[in-house]
Amino acid sequence: MIKRLLALLITMPILASCTGNYTFESNVKPNNAQQYFSASKVKIFNDESEFMSSFQYVGLVEGEDCQKEQHLAAPDEINARTQARQVAFKLKANAVIFTSCVAIETKQCVAQVVCYGKAYQLGAPHEALEP
Repeated sequence: MIKRLLALLITMPILASCTGNYTFESNVKPNNAQQYFSASKVKIFNDESEFMSSFQYVGLVEGEDCQKEQHLAAPDEINARTQARQVAFKLKANAVIFTSCVAIETKQCVAQVVCYGKAYQLGAPHEALEP
């Protein structure tokens, strides 16, 4: 019994010293996080017939993914589309229809993929959008 009490008295200060006020610093800025997740706010559609609400054409968007060195990962359409969706979000669009993704040759990249799309702003179902 005394051994248990002694062990408890020894471990309590050790455990208490582990609970403190710690601060966390990060280089992630709120604006960067908003831009990073902005693509998730732009939905991909196959064509305009899938829109179940009013819509307004915003403009053309493109995104690219470049393989800068031979030993790095090959360019990916998903990354290029994500970048195009981020561009669409900056244009205040919430929908995009991709028209094509093509591999192109450049002097800056070992390989490169570029995706092109049309950005739209969708309204609530049966709601007219203001110009």
